Amino acid sequence: MDVHQNARTTPHSRQHIVGRIVSGESARAVAEDLGICESTVRKWVRRYQAEGRAGLRDRSCRPHRSPTATPLPLVHWVERLRRQRWTGAEIAARLQLGRATVARLLQRHGLARLSALEPPAVVRRYEAARPGDLLHVDVKKLARIGGIGHRITGDRRRQVRGIGWEYVHVAVDDASRFVYVEVLGDEDAPTATAFVWRALAWFRRHGIRGRRLMTDNALAYRGHLFTTLCQRQGLRHLRTRPYTPRTNGKAERFIQTLLREWAYRRPYATSASRTRALATWLHYYNWHRRHSSLRDEPPVTRLRAANVVRLHI
Repeated sequence: MDVHQNARTTPHSRQHIVGRIVSGESARAVAEDLGICESTVRKWVRRYQAEGRAGLRDRSCRPHRSPTATPLPLVHWVERLRRQRWTGAEIAARLQLGRATVARLLQRHGLARLSALEPPAVVRRYEAARPGDLLHVDVKKLARIGGIGHRITGDRRRQVRGIGWEYVHVAVDDASRFVYVEVLGDEDAPTATAFVWRALAWFRRHGIRGRRLMTDNALAYRGHLFTTLCQRQGLRHLRTRPYTPRTNGKAERFIQTLLREWAYRRPYATSASRTRALATWLHYYNWHRRHSSLRDEPPVTRLRAANVVRLHI
């Protein structure tokens, strides 16, 4: 229950008021004792006599009748036109209502934003049964570092422009969340293909043999070179739905973690120092960092290879 901060009475004190009146005290004496109006005392007594203890609860201040309220058929038309993606101004002009009235009705029905007209996408969570059943591959572009930025130094006079980009290629095993990452100079087909070849070899050394591979629809993954690699490695190549990054959600989520805990974790003087810090962080992620979707265990706990402990260096 939400009691007004300046309220003189509460349901408990109203019960006390009614009790004193029933015991024979006058409404004036009770009102003077509690510092409230005599009419207030009589109101709570009257409600108690009509409804019992339920009548002592707080009620909405909204009147029972509102003769000047927007007629219900017009309210239905406002909602109907809005669901047809009409703007508030168009609805007001069509129904001859004030724009403020239409805006208030849309807000009341939760239709003020166009995004509310479409139901939220159904979240479909999945997880491969075995390590290697599905590998997620993606690329994240990072700006090269030419020095500590002005957000830390406060000096905007020393800005490095046109220094270029680095491309972080990631491969994530769906079942175990085991990851392999490299920082490369581009995202072209030869580079992306060579990265996947090295990633597959790295996964095999840890007892993971890839069977399916999911990428987005970038040109690097649609050419003859990448297709030949998948055929030779016995990989079934899956592509994400266009303009739907959540299809490759595990790679996208890992990239968020990678940026937060490695790339932007602390200031780096150069791109090379940032790249050198990657190996340490990846070891921590694969072998020690607890993962909420793995019951707070690190990804390595999902691997069953006999020599996986020997590879822990």
